[in-house]
Amino acid sequence: MVGVGIFDSLRRRGRGGRPGTTRKASSEDTRHLEEWAAARRGVEAYVEPKTNVTEATVVLVAHDGEWTRRRIGGLESAQQFGHRRSIPVYEVARVGYPKRMREYTERKKRGQAPG
Repeated sequence: MVGVGIFDSLRRRGRGGRPGTTRKASSEDTRHLEEWAAARRGVEAYVEPKTNVTEATVVLVAHDGEWTRRRIGGLESAQQFGHRRSIPVYEVARVGYPKRMREYTERKKRGQAPG
């Protein structure tokens, strides 16, 4: 009999995908990013590379540090998204996250950030 680890069934289930696959970017992800960016000013995009656990993601950061993250098809898709909306696109692995994002997250933890 083959042993089954306690987390194996959870890992195989995923979110709506086949066992052992990661969810790809969807039109719902893109719609969220578009709506979020349109409702804020000073938005920049930070692309996070694909990992063993998740597809490539993009973090949009507004002027005040508020941010959101969604899956995206990769760096090229993020660059196209940014170009269409005049949003600068950076690779997190090269430039890191902006200070204002970290400060916003810290304020939110202390209950001081709006939203």
